[in-house]
Amino acid sequence: ITGDVSIDANGDRNADYSLLDLNPQTNKFEVVANYFGNKRIYEPVPNKTIHWAGGRLTPPPDTPTCGFDGSKCPPEEPFPEYGIVIIVLGSILLIVLITVFFIYRHIKLEAELAEMNWRVRWEDILFGAPEKNKKLERQGSRLSLRKGSLPSDCSGDTIAVHLNDAGNRQLFTRTGYYKGAIIAIKPIPRSNITINKPLLLEIKRMKDLQNDHIVRFIGACIDFPNSCILTEYCPKGSLQDVLENEQIKLDWMFRYSIMQDIVRGMAYLQGTEVRSHGYLKSTNCVVDSRFVVKITDFGLHHLRGAIRNNEEDEHSYSYFHNKLWTAPELLRMAYRPPEGTIKADVYSFAIICQEIVYRNGVFYMQNLDLSPQEIYQKVKLGAKPYFRPTLEEYDCPCDELAGVIRRCWAEDPADRPDFQALKSIIRKLNRDGDKGNILDNLLSRMEQYANNLEALVEERTADYLQQKKKAEDLLYNMLP
Repeated sequence: ITGDVSIDANGDRNADYSLLDLNPQTNKFEVVANYFGNKRIYEPVPNKTIHWAGGRLTPPPDTPTCGFDGSKCPPEEPFPEYGIVIIVLGSILLIVLITVFFIYRHIKLEAELAEMNWRVRWEDILFGAPEKNKKLERQGSRLSLRKGSLPSDCSGDTIAVHLNDAGNRQLFTRTGYYKGAIIAIKPIPRSNITINKPLLLEIKRMKDLQNDHIVRFIGACIDFPNSCILTEYCPKGSLQDVLENEQIKLDWMFRYSIMQDIVRGMAYLQGTEVRSHGYLKSTNCVVDSRFVVKITDFGLHHLRGAIRNNEEDEHSYSYFHNKLWTAPELLRMAYRPPEGTIKADVYSFAIICQEIVYRNGVFYMQNLDLSPQEIYQKVKLGAKPYFRPTLEEYDCPCDELAGVIRRCWAEDPADRPDFQALKSIIRKLNRDGDKGNILDNLLSRMEQYANNLEALVEERTADYLQQKKKAEDLLYNMLP
């Protein structure tokens, strides 16, 4: 025995002890405290802590809270039987209410489908006497044909171009009156329309759509040979007609507003059961009397399929022309879904934006003259560099706009933003348009249109005076 040895009164040795703790980081025992029996002193080692089980910071109590036999805690009372009864009855009542709700909704839906309040009789559509027809034409959308241009029917599914008796006006789509309101009439070239549940559900979805940038669905007439779709009438014609009319001046605030209207309409569609358009193009964007752009010709693919199949010959000019807005992934499909996809609609929106930037028609190619069929083949092929219309940064008011358009017509659909993202992007680009309120924006649009009309009237007046002078000179020369 070495070291200090002390004996207590009983003749026992006062022993010294060291407390060892297992360090979890080094997996070694370390001295964390010492006990000196002679002095009866416990001294912890500085900067050493005891690692208690369970991550505790303090030692466990000497006696459990409820004692070793649980006698220090009152016994738990059993859950009362009435509580069990209440829970069971409440659960049954909740299940019954949910079941009744779904049954009621199903019955209500079936009643709405069976009611067919969307169905319109052909006799209820008024076309009026000749005097009323003239009034209707005056209220209809008219745009002057540019000098040297010829009447054409290749402006798309929505708008049919027509020359009146004077031979110098464009009248857009067939119109009529239903319940006192002017409506647009789209004929359905189909002898037999089967009314089934999928069609009724699709029509109900169309009736439920309500948005400032969506053309409202009025109803449909399925009485052959007058089968047609009736929609809200927008008197200013299609966006393509506005863009191609050189007499209408569009500043960049106006152009941004057009883009924003399209994005808002498509973002609304994206959030509904319709989801996507499938045939978005500038001819399917129409302008109402307040110069608000609205989306049309979406949904009802069971009915519209007959219209498109009737209008499109796969070897015609108009067939390939109408494909210029179509995304390349849809062009490569053997059978494309009629509703298309959201990302394909974003590609179509980019093509429309390029139209808005240059106002030279769809898929404008600077210094390159290609037919729609040749463009169709190049886009469908998808060879690098990917074939896209002309777009230069200096032709846009800012580089960001060109970048957004290029992102929207990216070859990979996953690289394209959706319309919800485009809403905030276009709003940031249109800083000037967002500074004022909606009324200021509308007044600006109306003022610009009034200026365009004033310039047009002055030009026509000058032409009239010139022709009048020629007629008078000719008359004077004929007189003796």
